[in-house]
Amino acid sequence: MTHAPATVAGGPAPRWTPRGTVLITGGTGALGRHVARRLAERGAQHLVLVSRSGADAPGTDQVRRELEALGAAVTLAACDVTDRDALAALVAGLAADGTPVRAVVHAAGVSQPPGTGTDLPGFARVVTAKTAGAVHLDALFDTPDSLDAFVLFSSIAGVWGGGGQGAYAAANTFLDALAERRAARGLAATAVAWGPWADGGMATEGDAEEQLSRRGLPPVAPETNLLALERALTGRDAAVTAARVDWTRFAPVFAAARPRPLIGDLPEVRATLLAQDPTGGAAGAAAADPSEAVLARLAGLSGDDRDTALLDLVREHAAAALGHPSADAVAADRAFKDLGFDSLTAVDLRNRLGAACGRRLPSSLVFDYPNPQALTRHLLRTLFPEGGAGGAGAGASGADLDTDPQDVELRRTLATIPLGRIREAGLLDTLLRLAGPGTPAGESGHGAGDGDAAGDSLDSIDEMDLQDLLDLALDGGAGPDDDIPPGNTTSTSNF
Repeated sequence: MTHAPATVAGGPAPRWTPRGTVLITGGTGALGRHVARRLAERGAQHLVLVSRSGADAPGTDQVRRELEALGAAVTLAACDVTDRDALAALVAGLAADGTPVRAVVHAAGVSQPPGTGTDLPGFARVVTAKTAGAVHLDALFDTPDSLDAFVLFSSIAGVWGGGGQGAYAAANTFLDALAERRAARGLAATAVAWGPWADGGMATEGDAEEQLSRRGLPPVAPETNLLALERALTGRDAAVTAARVDWTRFAPVFAAARPRPLIGDLPEVRATLLAQDPTGGAAGAAAADPSEAVLARLAGLSGDDRDTALLDLVREHAAAALGHPSADAVAADRAFKDLGFDSLTAVDLRNRLGAACGRRLPSSLVFDYPNPQALTRHLLRTLFPEGGAGGAGAGASGADLDTDPQDVELRRTLATIPLGRIREAGLLDTLLRLAGPGTPAGESGHGAGDGDAAGDSLDSIDEMDLQDLLDLALDGGAGPDDDIPPGNTTSTSNF
């Protein structure tokens, strides 16, 4: 990804002048209305606003008056663009009336809120709403010079993904590819992958605007986006991205799990990631590590005072990741998911705590330790293995596990294995013996066939979930009643 070339300072803004009839799908929606007004201002003679409801859509009388006042004739057409025959009949009817379509803006679609799952019918509904109309329009206008412009409203969800938006991302990626294919065939095509729109876009639904802004994707005013649209229409690229991005917020989270070549060449991204590199380069090495002060302060405390101080630290950073002004908004025993954490804010909290504690922490931290209290107990074992919560002293320490990438990867891999398969493979006793003295198998001294002792051991095993079992084997000695959180090992990817 690269920046579009800058316009000449003081030069005229890009301007696209429509002619004849412009057909706008999703024309009675918020974005369709913004586009229609701009095209009327630019001299469009006839605007056909297509939607399922047509003239029955709310507010259409006012829209008609506004557009007609700007000099455009207006047709409000009720048509399901996913119905090929209905769409073809509409286009043919316009041509028969002497107002053939000269430009198309496909802005129809339905949203998929970030972080939501979907069943197969729901997936199909989201994808079809975007792609079916585009495919039909492509087929209806498939000859050179049939159109002056063929515009597809895509989304950044299709460029770098969106957590829980698999259907929406796939649909928009399809639109980008369709534009490229049309361009390769010598046909008019422009796909614009939009970031959030202000004033009526999908970003204004629920708390989406606040969530996106915290991630570095603030909504953009319609006037600015419409200028970007005109610039795209007067440019050469078939697929472009138009978004305002705060790279200092977006890049660290997006690149937390692995390098992201897609944005890696942008100078702002390189500068941001370099500034947040824990090694800090030569300059960072010479500077004082802020985590040293935190660790020194915690080391000087003992017992409940240390527990309380670390819990306060976790709550403070959790509040910051969620955008709250103070830790008061983060209850110690409330689940992170109920507090509003998703995959992005989870990575943000991981980064904050990792920097504060001077440790590499797994990106699944919030999902492995489901509330601030459980996470604090884990950090105590990690930072102070000789005296942290749970007394994890035998074998590998929590610090060793979390700072060794191989151990982290091993823990994640093992966490994907259903407990039933481990039991069927006869590995439970082996894992428990590896955990050492103090575990059920280690205390009994018996194998799986040794009568009551083995039965007691398996009863204890059945009380554990998979994460408890893995911690037994890898941490060396913690039992099912120790302060190990429930084994929610679900982790979600970023974008």
